[in-house]
Amino acid sequence: MAEPKAPDAEPLTWTAGIACFLGVLSLVGVLCFHFPEWLTSREFRAHYTEGFARGLLLAGLVAAFVLGTRSLLIGRARRVALVAVGSATLALLLGGATVPLDPIAPTPFSFGLDWFAISLFATALVFVPVERALSARPQPVLRPEWRTDLGYFFIGHVLIQAVLISVTAITGLALAWVAWEPLARAVGGLPWWLQFPLAVLVADLAQALLHRAYHRVPWLWRFHAVHHSSRHVDWLAGSRMHLVEVLLTRSLVLLPLLALGFAPGVVNAYVVLVGVQAVLAHANLGVDFGWLERVVVLPRYHHWHHARDPAYADANYAIHLPLVDRLLGTYRLPASGWPAEYGLHDPSEVPPGILRQHLAPFLPRRARHGGSA
Repeated sequence: MAEPKAPDAEPLTWTAGIACFLGVLSLVGVLCFHFPEWLTSREFRAHYTEGFARGLLLAGLVAAFVLGTRSLLIGRARRVALVAVGSATLALLLGGATVPLDPIAPTPFSFGLDWFAISLFATALVFVPVERALSARPQPVLRPEWRTDLGYFFIGHVLIQAVLISVTAITGLALAWVAWEPLARAVGGLPWWLQFPLAVLVADLAQALLHRAYHRVPWLWRFHAVHHSSRHVDWLAGSRMHLVEVLLTRSLVLLPLLALGFAPGVVNAYVVLVGVQAVLAHANLGVDFGWLERVVVLPRYHHWHHARDPAYADANYAIHLPLVDRLLGTYRLPASGWPAEYGLHDPSEVPPGILRQHLAPFLPRRARHGGSA
């Protein structure tokens, strides 16, 4: 007769998982209140109030305690529940939602830990239940390599200021060479309702051309292969991007928008759009959008770009408009169905683990492999 399963070996439950998630994020929030100059992004904290942040933190603490304690009492996923209650307890000992907040002194650089916590909370709140209810293919929330992709999500958000500074410097230098003042004045004088769709088209065309170069130029492919190494495509997988690719893509896509003179508000609106659509395009969302799939890039369209099928190795580079792929001759979308497999044709191209994946493009091929995830 089989031995009964030990309580700590029980599978993760929704209650314990949510409690752990909220407990850890609450601890992160308290640290942000203690060290706002160094742990919060100057650009992002201008868009929310202290009252909003405290209310969100208090709700997270209460939920972590209630759900974590419930899991402990019923004996389900106790280790995860202990992490939840322990993180929330430590957050309370450090002051909880009542940490005094003095005027924030200027610093030359800060990490976007607040941006990471709020963005992860909001995105997971939307996409985790939606993917569970409307998934294209069944897979657990904590699927293989979720830690690696969460690490990419963390780095991409925490280093937001460093990325912005770098992109600003790169585009600033390039603008001196490519800007044409008469054209910029003409574009900047257009009404916003015309500027915005035009900006989306221009940016997507620039992005698709660069994206195609990533696939065709061997030294660029070394960096982009990291993004394609994920065997499970969902809302979190879209975060898996080498930092070199992040800097190149953001700089070279924003450059034509700035050079052509699009209004700052239009450029900012586009930045918001690309952030939302990049997550949506990777989502494990099996909804039939019908004709809309041929007008806007939606999950099934982009999933075929990630297919481990040679027939789609040079297809669907656009991130906003399938029209761009039609112009480039790279439009491919089956009438129905989803890819059978995702990832690289040769999985050994990219090693496991976020650190080794960042080092791999700079190493000879024979030195990129081996080790554990």
